[in-house]
Amino acid sequence: MATTTAQGWAQLRQQARSLETQTETLFHTYSQFSTQPNIPPKPTEEERATEAKLQELLEKRESVIAQLGRLLDSEAALTSSALKQNNLSLLRDKLADHRRDLGRLRSGLGEARNRANLLGSVRDDISAYRAANPEAAEADYMLEERGRLDRSHDVADSVLSQAYAVQDNFALQRESLASINRRITLAASHVPGINTLIGRISAKKRRDGIIMGSFIAFCFLMFWYFL
Repeated sequence: MATTTAQGWAQLRQQARSLETQTETLFHTYSQFSTQPNIPPKPTEEERATEAKLQELLEKRESVIAQLGRLLDSEAALTSSALKQNNLSLLRDKLADHRRDLGRLRSGLGEARNRANLLGSVRDDISAYRAANPEAAEADYMLEERGRLDRSHDVADSVLSQAYAVQDNFALQRESLASINRRITLAASHVPGINTLIGRISAKKRRDGIIMGSFIAFCFLMFWYFL
């Protein structure tokens, strides 16, 4: 008898967990109806079917949990383990949470649909007003164009401000480099032999430049000669 009871408990608990997993999967599907770009003014067939399936799963879970409770009550007090009591309590708490989640999702979906319907109604009213008053529609269009131009000017002003800031930064860096160069030159003038070394380096660079220029000119003349 105890073995049969244990098997019945395990089967019912497994069924409850399976129904719980199915409920969570459907919750994910149901929550996406409120996040779609264009919410229809009325619930779609898929939305109604998903909500009905969720309600059915919750009722099945309640029935299974009730069976688990009766099975646990039928056991002797000594054989009724604290683990089973804890498992049953967790299943009941999870069911209560899912019932609240369904109500919250249903309410959120209704609010999202109401907002979408309100926006659609406002757009329809604006379109009807513009169709009946073409002059007002043209004025609104000009105001919108003026707003776009103002935003374009703001963007251009922002870009120019950044460009001026970069230019000022470059000028500051150039002044800093010039100051560093002056300090290096001043320090070099106080070290014996540095000026002579710098002069030799400059002379060598000039000589190398003259040689390179002469070579390029010679190659250019030879090219034109054999052309």
